[in-house]
Order: sequence, then structure tokens, then C-alpha cells
Amino acid sequence: MTPRDVPERNSSPWSDLDRPPLDARALRRGLVREGGLWREVEVVRRTGSTNSDLAARAAEGRAAEGAVLVAEEQDAARGRLDRRWTAPARSGLFFSVLLDPAEVPVERWGWLPLLTGVAVATGLSRAAGVDTALKWPNDLLVTVGGEERKAGGILAERAGTAGVVVGVGVNVTLRADELPVPHAGSLALAGAVTTDRDPLLRAVLRSLEDWYGRWRAAGGDPGPCRLQETYTAGCATLGRHVRAELPGGRDLTGEAVAVDGDGRLVLATEDGVREPVGAGDIVHLRPV
Repeated sequence: MTPRDVPERNSSPWSDLDRPPLDARALRRGLVREGGLWREVEVVRRTGSTNSDLAARAAEGRAAEGAVLVAEEQDAARGRLDRRWTAPARSGLFFSVLLDPAEVPVERWGWLPLLTGVAVATGLSRAAGVDTALKWPNDLLVTVGGEERKAGGILAERAGTAGVVVGVGVNVTLRADELPVPHAGSLALAGAVTTDRDPLLRAVLRSLEDWYGRWRAAGGDPGPCRLQETYTAGCATLGRHVRAELPGGRDLTGEAVAVDGDGRLVLATEDGVREPVGAGDIVHLRPV
């Protein structure tokens, strides 16, 4: 799908002064530099899915590593397990990046969504001044009224032979009456010191560039670059009693005790078995 730079439904980009549009030229000046990861930053008014668009460009040879595609609004965005995800225009950060860690063994590419989670959480904690945590494998959690709420998510997809497209969606100014589900949240509802999306996006992309560079320099090994350690420290799933809803309809219940070297969540079951989970939906059954 090609991004559609068409007039938004109902209003202009300046109709909601709490949600001004992003300035692509300013973002490029701040993020694109010689020797850096980011080669191009494009902002479109509306599209179906930045992941789908960027993957299509990569397949056609029109995008290379370091491409960043940002949408002010998405009407066909997908989360994990092909769940639909929507949000009001300019209410969050909705973007995808193209990464191609050719020198890293493919079996370690599974760390990319977890790495992105660490980068997003780190960048937003610094720039927005909110406490963030990660629900395995890649949901961003914030605290609203003493309750954990999901404020963002990450979706990584192979882009043919061109690498991996990693999509990020974060609710920034979403109001209580706009929440799609009761357990959703936003940076604003969590008490962020700023909801200006420009510095937030810059902070996230700089954090991602830093973590990706460390991980790539370590050949994808999450130990030496401290990725595994950092993810574990910020993972709200560890120490919880959880239910893993696995592909094929099987469920597994136990205590989440570790994230292993392959990025899998290790569950200690009631049978005394430690079983790694590489894919599935995790439900927190007991608060910390």
C-alpha cells in the first residue's frame, strides 16, 4: 500500500492544538547525519500500515537500512497476532524502521523486537519522565492511577531478503474517553512531563540507534552488549504467575522466571519443568 497524503477526515492538522503535526524537515535535520543509522525520515498524513508500506518499498528496492516512515494516522495498523490497532490522528508515535543486520546470525534476529522495546522504554523514560516497563515480548507498560496499562507495542516482520521492518506504536496524548479498551493507557495519562511528539520521537530513534549499534557490534550476542540484562531488569512479566497462550491452541501456566539467551520467556510450571516460550500471548495472572 502506498502512503496517502490526503486531507484528514473532519479537520486540518491544526484543528487540535494539543496534537500539532510533526515537521519532517526538522526531524531529518536532527536525526540524519553522516555515519549514522538513519538515512531518511518521512512523515505521511495517513496510511494503512507503515510496516506494510516500508516492507513493500524494501521488496522493490526503494528503501534501505535506516529508512524511517512515520504516519500521523494509520487505518489498517496491525499488532501482534494480526490484531487491529487504531488511534486518533496525531495522538501518538506511529512509525516503522528498516534494519538489515547482515553481519548478525539470523538465529539472533529474534532479539530485534526486544531490543526495540528496551530502546523505546529507555528513550521515553528519559524524554517524557514516566516510569515504563516491558511486558514480554514487546508491549510497553505505564502506570495510570496505580494500575499497569499498555501504552504501546512493537511488531517486527521480515522484509523479504532486505532485512526486518520494525513497527512501533505508542499512545502519547490519548485521553481517557478515547481509550480503545479499559486496560489501555497513554503517556499523558501516566503524567508525562511533555507530550510533544517531536522530542519524544527523536529520543526513541536515538535510543534505538544506540542499542542497535551495540547489539550489532556484539554480533547479536545479547550478553556482552548488556541487552539481555537490561531487558530482564525492565521486564514486568518476570516474577509473575502467567498463562502463555501458544500457537496451536495450547496453554501453559507457570511463573515467569527468566528471559534466556534466545529472548524466550522461561516458565517454571507446577510440574517442576522449566519450559521456554518463543511465541505466544502472555496473560499476567498475578500482580507483582
